Amino acid sequence: MSTVDATRAVNDGADSTTKDQPIFQEISADQAVEVVEIESACMNCFQTGTTRLLPTKIPFFREVVLMSFKCEHCGYTNNEMQSASEIQKNGVRIELQVQKSADLNRRVVRSDNSSISIPEVELEIPVQSQKGEVTTVEGIIERTITGLSQDQEKRRIDHPSEAASIDAYIDRLRQLKELSTPFRVLLEDISGNSFIENLLAPASDPQLKTSHFTRTKEQNEMLGLYEQNHEEQHLLKPIAEDEWPLENLQGEVLQFATNCPECQAPCETNMKLTNIPHFKEVVIMATVCEKCGHKTNEVKSGGGIEPQGVRFKVRIVDKEDLTRDVLKSETCSLAIPELDLDVGPHALCGRFTTVEGLLVAMRDQIDCTLFHDSADDGSKQKMDTFLQTFEDVLKLQRVITLVLEDPAGNTYVQSLSDNDEPDEKLTVERYDRSFEDNEDLGLNDMKTENYEQNAS
Repeated sequence: MSTVDATRAVNDGADSTTKDQPIFQEISADQAVEVVEIESACMNCFQTGTTRLLPTKIPFFREVVLMSFKCEHCGYTNNEMQSASEIQKNGVRIELQVQKSADLNRRVVRSDNSSISIPEVELEIPVQSQKGEVTTVEGIIERTITGLSQDQEKRRIDHPSEAASIDAYIDRLRQLKELSTPFRVLLEDISGNSFIENLLAPASDPQLKTSHFTRTKEQNEMLGLYEQNHEEQHLLKPIAEDEWPLENLQGEVLQFATNCPECQAPCETNMKLTNIPHFKEVVIMATVCEKCGHKTNEVKSGGGIEPQGVRFKVRIVDKEDLTRDVLKSETCSLAIPELDLDVGPHALCGRFTTVEGLLVAMRDQIDCTLFHDSADDGSKQKMDTFLQTFEDVLKLQRVITLVLEDPAGNTYVQSLSDNDEPDEKLTVERYDRSFEDNEDLGLNDMKTENYEQNAS
């Protein structure tokens, strides 16, 4: 069953009262979550079985549809997870260094479009070879062992040499669970909808490295994303500048239909083109959902990528420092060295706010992590202590430095000094981007010379 079919079944199976509720709700002990049951064919005996669907949200991640099938005739069961989120702009590549037993219990959320490999044992699970699931690192190894162990008894009779090789390989996989030697788990998802738990969240985890990459044409086609061919482009009539000049958009509020990022209910997004004083032109977008009340504001840069990256260091000492205007682009990462906190650019979208608003958004994002429901007491206590420390920062009971680093150079922090005098609490650094920065921004593969000649 596809994600579209699953979502349609949820909508069709909901009554009039649940249709007014968000489609994807968080699992809570205080509130019952509607589970939809539909009849579907059993792939084992082809009789009619029952599929149970639960659309929910994984905190600090994305929306998913949990599906459980059971056939009363033959006893066949099947459980799987499918991502209900949109395909992300970039793919994600995650590398985990497994060194201790706690690493084996890390949660792993993987979609149908993810591949997993363990180089130390030459294990590779290709893209779309398995259904998406919510599991652990140990669960991935155990599932591989179970798959290899199938038909081993018959194989030992018909093909004893091949069976012996498989038994030897299964022993190597079991040694991984015993942690006789450290090993790596490499997860790559072309849709960007996979995730491995960070045990040190909200701090950065030295054993966990996450990077994003631009998909190839073949990978886009695997996801059903096709580029417009050259002939179709000529069929589109370009809008002349005199028909719709850019000046007409200044101060104009445009609306377009979209889905709520929190509950996926249909809603409207307002968009406006405006100028930030002493900076550049930006596009501000705001969305309000009437179903769940979720509000978002997002900022997109109206200009191109700057020649150099920019790094802002803001010393927060008094209340005046919290009132600074901040334009954070979607490529800007945040850090607070005093708290050992590092927030990547994809955690918070681009936004135009204040320093206080940015800190509150960081706190709220951290407060929605996985720890509340399923973590042990030690992890919960650690998270509560960290949140209390964050409250002390907002109350100015602790001095910190907020670092904003944007390799695209499209981030801005207001200076509180008059005229051209330096601001003692604000440091601005321009730096040359590294190869990895240009790769993340897609600049290494961008052709900027003689492209018209080659295109013709």
